[in-house]
Amino acid sequence: MKIKKIVCFGGGSTVPKLILEPLKEFDLELVGITSMVDDGGSTGALRKEFNVLPAGDIRRHLLALSEAEEWKKNLWNFRFAKCIELSPGHFGHSFANVFISGLEVNYGFEKALEIYHQFLKVKGKALPATLDKVQLIAELEDGKLVEGEDEIDVGKNHDRTKKIKRVFLKPEAKAYEKALKETKKADFIIIGPGDFYSSLACCFLAQGWKEAMRESEAKKIFICPALTKLGETQNYSIKNFCEKIEEYIGSSLDFIIFNTKFPSRERLEKYREEFM
Repeated sequence: MKIKKIVCFGGGSTVPKLILEPLKEFDLELVGITSMVDDGGSTGALRKEFNVLPAGDIRRHLLALSEAEEWKKNLWNFRFAKCIELSPGHFGHSFANVFISGLEVNYGFEKALEIYHQFLKVKGKALPATLDKVQLIAELEDGKLVEGEDEIDVGKNHDRTKKIKRVFLKPEAKAYEKALKETKKADFIIIGPGDFYSSLACCFLAQGWKEAMRESEAKKIFICPALTKLGETQNYSIKNFCEKIEEYIGSSLDFIIFNTKFPSRERLEKYREEFM
């Protein structure tokens, strides 16, 4: 019986933890694809200092698919103490971010990617959506532009009462050919969960992704965000989320997974503190 190929899209910690890691236990061919727009924290500091691609999201995908010894996983997760300055003005780097960036500087990103897969004994593949160095730009409903994934996601320097009208890459970019090929051969494509604009929609902004999604005969599954987010998707309905993701992927969805359970008061308070 043919092993099913599942391609999963999304950044942050949710797709690796909630999708890739659990699916790894089954006899499946898994591919995790993440956007390359992260510019906050350790990742952002290394991008600025060494002009490398962002390591944070692909680092999490690699770990989620890893079948390596525990010491390697622990090392990959290790974060240097905040008193140790590894780049000017920035403390507390992730070991994996430094390792990934160092290999890229010496060998180039694609060769470095092979080394990461070998080191972590990755079951499947973790791939970038593009190899171009880009910034995520959001146009708000009032026409103002917000630059950078970190500022869009958690920034305080723009009017967060305004929703995002659209997101795009600066400069324009081309999709990573190997990631496109994996997507076209997929049996199932899973998008999400995660922040809609800064983790999901941004995966499909590079040139070539809409065409690949249209050509793919895979069943397309969208895991809808459980919450709306101030400054991005406030007042969105399930219908709004689905219509928007179809715009960005250039194709129709086959299945939608969404939450029907109302969260507890305690959980709502926690979310309110984090997102508002």
